[in-house]
Amino acid sequence: MTTQGPLLLNVYAPALTGDDDRTIAAVHGFERALPGLRLEWRVTEKQRLAVLPQRDAWLAEASTRGEFPLVCNGDERYPVMISGQPQSAYVSPGGQSQLQVHAELPLDATLIAAAADVLEAVAEGTRAFWGQATPDGAALDIAYQIAPTREGPPAPRRGLPALKIFEHIRSPETPYYLGWLNYWSAAAARAIGFPDPARDTELLSRTQRTATGGWVVRLTDAPLDLDDPAHLDTLKRAYERFPEIGGRAAS
Repeated sequence: MTTQGPLLLNVYAPALTGDDDRTIAAVHGFERALPGLRLEWRVTEKQRLAVLPQRDAWLAEASTRGEFPLVCNGDERYPVMISGQPQSAYVSPGGQSQLQVHAELPLDATLIAAAADVLEAVAEGTRAFWGQATPDGAALDIAYQIAPTREGPPAPRRGLPALKIFEHIRSPETPYYLGWLNYWSAAAARAIGFPDPARDTELLSRTQRTATGGWVVRLTDAPLDLDDPAHLDTLKRAYERFPEIGGRAAS
């Protein structure tokens, strides 16, 4: 099968607090979703791998500083990694600080089968507002929907809609953009009006409900490939269905 680079996963959650256990919950959930995976390595200042014999304690200590340092599986031939980055209130929706959690995984048959569970585990573990997972190839096109050009506003490719930059979106529950797999918390689903049984029959056929009342929605059965006209059309129709995504309804 043809792969499109790694699968890139991002979730957006409330900022870490001093006694936060959400980083550990996200890592544990990640490992449960991919049996056999152990994220027990870190990358040193010299860009070398080092094992973490007390990983959970190390993560807990870092979270007291509002940090989610990178942990990985230590396999350079099959790299899997996750980390988090604090997002200032100045560049976050509603003026509320956030934690952006990022993961990268090889896009192979095993991962494709487990990808929705991985996204759900990381999102629910961090109590995220929303999140998504998309192959690297499609993620680049999606980034053009937000990134400004030298001339000013974004210049999206492939006829996709332009989206507002993050700080111009009114609520942290409103997703910034769509991906191949989309995690919407119960609050995010309410914000965008999902589900509507009359309009969302197709999406609901590729959806799983989470323990907290959220949703994982898969836009296409196969990983999103925007060179495929059917996939591109599906993505465009999803944007038409949810004008709130990317702050477009308030334009």
